[in-house]
Amino acid sequence: MAYLDYNATTPVDPRVIDVMMDVYINHTGNAGSRTHFEGDSCRRIVEQARKEVAHLADINPDNVIFTSGATESDNLAVGGLAEYGLKTGRTHVLVSCIEHKAVLNVAKSLEERGFIIEYVPVMANGVVSVDEVLGRIRDNTLVVSIMHVNNETGVIQPVREIGDAIRRDYPEVYFHIDAAQSFGKLVDEVKSLAYDMLSVSAHKMYGPQGIGALLLRTKDYTRPPIAPLLFGGEQEMGLRSGTLPVALIAGFGKACALCENGWQEDQIVEQRVLAGIFEALEASGISYKVNGSSDHRVPNCLNISFEDVSSEALMIASRHSVSVSNGSACTSDSYEPSYVLMSMNVGRARAKSAVRLSWGRFTDYNETMRAIESLIEAARGLQ
Repeated sequence: MAYLDYNATTPVDPRVIDVMMDVYINHTGNAGSRTHFEGDSCRRIVEQARKEVAHLADINPDNVIFTSGATESDNLAVGGLAEYGLKTGRTHVLVSCIEHKAVLNVAKSLEERGFIIEYVPVMANGVVSVDEVLGRIRDNTLVVSIMHVNNETGVIQPVREIGDAIRRDYPEVYFHIDAAQSFGKLVDEVKSLAYDMLSVSAHKMYGPQGIGALLLRTKDYTRPPIAPLLFGGEQEMGLRSGTLPVALIAGFGKACALCENGWQEDQIVEQRVLAGIFEALEASGISYKVNGSSDHRVPNCLNISFEDVSSEALMIASRHSVSVSNGSACTSDSYEPSYVLMSMNVGRARAKSAVRLSWGRFTDYNETMRAIESLIEAARGLQ
């Protein structure tokens, strides 16, 4: 069985598990309990992990806010600005129409509070236009939220150009990037981005599920004016209350350190698999179409449609040989075609035929090629 659903969640690196097990076994304590050795030991583990996350992003560790994952980070970034927006009259919000549901749904909740939400369309190749984004910014725009890499197509969005322009020409506007699919993968690029808030998740980069972070950058030494969504003991500089999950944080830190040192090797694996998949598809002669730009994509994801083949039927027919998906794991209960692909105007039939393949560090090349052959044969049998 070949696991080709890394965009949903990656396997946890064994070296990450080792770090987490050490914490669970040898470091009992609450990181907020600083009056005894056990608590202080856990605090030091948390702060070391904070440094490892910050180093991967090239930011100050004080600007790493641990959360439960990218969904919470998205909510904190966009929804956390609501109070400031209402107070200042900046009630216009820009998001792309292909954002993760974590952004789209928090934007919808802001609309119910009187905010004006504008959805920026994408081109047929799945890329949002820089001019479309910048041309829609108003005098009362509060925040622009654009994802770095789309979770369904693997298409890289022009967040560098958008961020640079906002920082230069619209200093009162906040820019948020959902980097769940790029953090730990496009390491050099993420370090160079101009943003105010950036959402990341450990389980997309060989770390544990249930932990992530919101990364902040300052303007004139001031953080974005986000308000907390959770109230309690005021951990994480008052922005995210709750007892810190020390083992998960330690695992997240280790995953960041491993990506810092090994992301280029990961890409070599990913590029070889991508080339092999295309070779197999071309050699088979089967009719297929790639959804999303071929020029602006990460090397670990491919969204394809087999002509006249239901993706649901294909996944059932091939489930004993390969694990793939037909969209975001967050909307996998829905049999409706992907809103991302529909936004690209590929047509309903092509969208309903689409499957997403994603792979990474632990993908076995030969096993994957056998699985792709099985997938192709299953698709041929359904045509």
